[in-house]
Amino acid sequence: MKVVTVKQIQKLDDLAIYRYGIPSLVLMENAGRAVAEEVFRMIKSRPKPMVGIVCGLGNNAGDGFVVARHLIQGGVSTKIFLVGKGNQLKHDAAVNYQILKRLKFEIVENVKTGNIKSILEKFDVVVDAIFGVGLNRDIEEPFREIINTLNTKAKRIVAVDIPSGLDGTTGKIHGVCIKAHTTVTFSFAKKGFYKAQGLKHVGRIVVADIGIPKKVLAIK
Repeated sequence: MKVVTVKQIQKLDDLAIYRYGIPSLVLMENAGRAVAEEVFRMIKSRPKPMVGIVCGLGNNAGDGFVVARHLIQGGVSTKIFLVGKGNQLKHDAAVNYQILKRLKFEIVENVKTGNIKSILEKFDVVVDAIFGVGLNRDIEEPFREIINTLNTKAKRIVAVDIPSGLDGTTGKIHGVCIKAHTTVTFSFAKKGFYKAQGLKHVGRIVVADIGIPKKVLAIK
């Protein structure tokens, strides 16, 4: 199985977007739908499943918003948490945030540990959409405490592309890291999944096709 570094996957994304003209919003939509489909598979035997989605402030949050929309459209009771405020979001994440707001889907903003600690055990699955592969610094509060709480209280965590806090190239963790039950990663698994602390945090790995052309994916 081919695995890539963070720089390599970012190059592939850029080629798809800027050379071949695939809108980044399309890739985000495909990514979020792929994660939602995996969550649907995980909860299909549950009579009244509940899903929590915890979003940060980068593009990974945008994926999380797409996941939420598809789950809600599919009739799943879904709670969306944003670690920060909507006006801090940019680009595609902001677009998908606004879609949820126009659809009147509730988003709990500026969330702290106290807001979610008491209800985490109610969720059959929690989706980690806090940080993506671009993270290159140690995680600070309030994100640190929230990640530690998710690891302690959540029944099962599905990571969007990469567990928040894991370095996708080296497998080292940036202070703290989500311990995922399943990681739905996009296009290729990342080298860091199999190095250092990676295998202790990624759980089961699902590689999802998000629509990047094979011509691009074949580039070394």
